[in-house]
Amino acid sequence: MDAALKELAKLEKLTADGKAKSPPIDHTLDMLLATLRAERERIQSGSASSETFEGLATKIEGLKKDLDERQKEIYNSVSRYGKALDKKFPNSLPTFSPLFTSDKAFQALDRTVALHFLRTGQFTTAETFIEEAGVNVSEETRTLFLDLHRIVTALKAGDIDPALEWVKWNRDFLHARQSPLEFQLHRARYLHFLIECQPPDVPSAVAYAKANFGCFYSQNESEIMRLMACIVYLPLARLRASPYADLASPNLYTDIDPMFAREYCASLGMSRQIPLKVVGDIGGGGALARIEKGRKLMRERKSEWSQTDELPIEIPLPAENRYHSIFACPVSKEQSTEQNPPMMMECGHVVIKDSLQKLSKSGGRVKCPYCPVESQAGNALLVRF
Repeated sequence: MDAALKELAKLEKLTADGKAKSPPIDHTLDMLLATLRAERERIQSGSASSETFEGLATKIEGLKKDLDERQKEIYNSVSRYGKALDKKFPNSLPTFSPLFTSDKAFQALDRTVALHFLRTGQFTTAETFIEEAGVNVSEETRTLFLDLHRIVTALKAGDIDPALEWVKWNRDFLHARQSPLEFQLHRARYLHFLIECQPPDVPSAVAYAKANFGCFYSQNESEIMRLMACIVYLPLARLRASPYADLASPNLYTDIDPMFAREYCASLGMSRQIPLKVVGDIGGGGALARIEKGRKLMRERKSEWSQTDELPIEIPLPAENRYHSIFACPVSKEQSTEQNPPMMMECGHVVIKDSLQKLSKSGGRVKCPYCPVESQAGNALLVRF
């Protein structure tokens, strides 16, 4: 009995010393066990009384209450931790039956991975993967991607000559696609004389514009006029405080690199976007998980979504992966669809087709709801965002 009482006294002293903060749960459990042992020995020795049992019940109730409070803290912490994890990480992707079960499917997957490495300039990784996976990628294809990487590297270094050489041999293809690549390359060279040369080499810039901008004037009249007019605001410090400040960007080739890569890959019959990057953006970015969560909730609530071309929730997608117009009519507050597209009136304001028809009066006249201009409904132009 003396040993049990000594152990209990020791634990009570530790508890008293640690009043500034709550004792650990294991310490409280040890106190409970020591109390029970001491009282058991007291009962066995015959020295227990009714007050002993009442004190024991009170003490056990207090220790139990303390344990319950500490357990609540743990449960709350675990609950908050789970919610924090749910917010930090997207839901798991939906599971489907295996897609790659045949040798042909595996070969297609391996080839896609190999082309991804080549397209993104990871040639050492690509060669190792091709060798180990036994992927059949022709030497011509490898050479074409090496050429792409060489030209893009030159563009990043400010050298547009290799890109212009490629454009010269593929001009018909670019014209058929109405690609702005060639004009953007000449624009970058022109701005190079004005922005990167210090002091600005205006004579060379003007001579270059006369030699190369003429054939693009009909399609890019306003932009060419801005390029020529910005000379008035040189040097660079004045240009940055002028209406042409956007032309003074230090990164002239930032937008040209991906544009050139897209056109180059299009000439090879490949998609303008990197397939595995799109898969990563849509899957890893949380879009598929969000769709799966919405489908699960609708299934649990036994509800259905009737719109075939829209989703009931917003899906997080990068701007380059949005493939359809997004426009909410300011009159009806409805979103546009392929059957009900945005229409721009002669005054420049835009409403959806249904709203345009409702606003039409006799003779096809339309009074714009946002300005006093009247126009013909038949003259409204279809707008694609």
